[in-house]
Amino acid sequence: MKKLSAVQIKQQAIVYSVADMLEEQAKAEIPGMTLCWFEVEYHQFPGSLLLRFQFENEQTLANAKPDLLKWQKRLSAAMLKKGVILKDMRRHLVFTLEGPED
Repeated sequence: MKKLSAVQIKQQAIVYSVADMLEEQAKAEIPGMTLCWFEVEYHQFPGSLLLRFQFENEQTLANAKPDLLKWQKRLSAAMLKKGVILKDMRRHLVFTLEGPED
C-alpha cells in the first residue's frame, strides 16, 4: 500500500472522526444498524468518499430507508464543520446489507 502524504493523513483523520461520530449516533437512533464503514481514494478526496451504514437484515434496512436523506445531510454538515465540502451529499452515504469484506 502506498504511503499517505501529510495532507492525506489529515483527510483520513477527518473521515475517521466523522464516521465514528455518525456511527455512534446511528447505532443509538436507528434500530438494526450494526456498522459504519467507508471507502475513499485520497487522491480523489472528497469526491470518492462513500460511507456505508450496514444493517442486520432486509427488514431493518427497509425500515431505515425513509431516514436516508436525514443521514446524508448529517454527513454533509459534519464534513462541512471540518472544512470539507461535499458537492452532492446523496452520493456519499448509502444504507446496505453488505459488510466491508463482501
